[in-house]
Amino acid sequence: MTTRIFLFHPDIHSGSIVNRVLAKKAQEKGIEVRDEYSLYPDFRIDAKAEQEILEDTDRIVLQFPMYWYSTPALLKEWLDKVLVHGWAYGSTGKALVGKEMALAFTQGAKAEDYTREGRFHATNEELLKPLETAAYYVGLKFLPLFVVSGTLNISQEELDKAAQRYADYLVKED
Repeated sequence: MTTRIFLFHPDIHSGSIVNRVLAKKAQEKGIEVRDEYSLYPDFRIDAKAEQEILEDTDRIVLQFPMYWYSTPALLKEWLDKVLVHGWAYGSTGKALVGKEMALAFTQGAKAEDYTREGRFHATNEELLKPLETAAYYVGLKFLPLFVVSGTLNISQEELDKAAQRYADYLVKED
């Protein structure tokens, strides 16, 4: 099974310790990490190239920090440009059918803040429902979420454990 991480972090090289550690751990396990913001800093996505890579990928992992209860802007643009009619959906759009998609994301707030009773009055599943719906629409199997919460105050020990959990998650067979 070919797993690839499509990393969407606008400041991965200087502003994100947690996402950088997660990506590095994945690379150590032999998983390709595509830094989409480095590839497309001007948001001019090469849709054809991305589609070819997706066609050669069995498990698509979208890794990102949660911003304002959603994804970074380039991820939305990427979805709009890459998952197009006739390729990803429609009567002839079957390129992704049967593949898997996972969301791996970080959030500064604590996990308990992302509950119906918590500070934000919404769960991660509710906030990211559009991505799940898109996955089903194009025929992808949507995998359970991978979340690292509380990143604003994460200890090195907690980060190391999260990175190992991520490595295990990425290679888990469903």
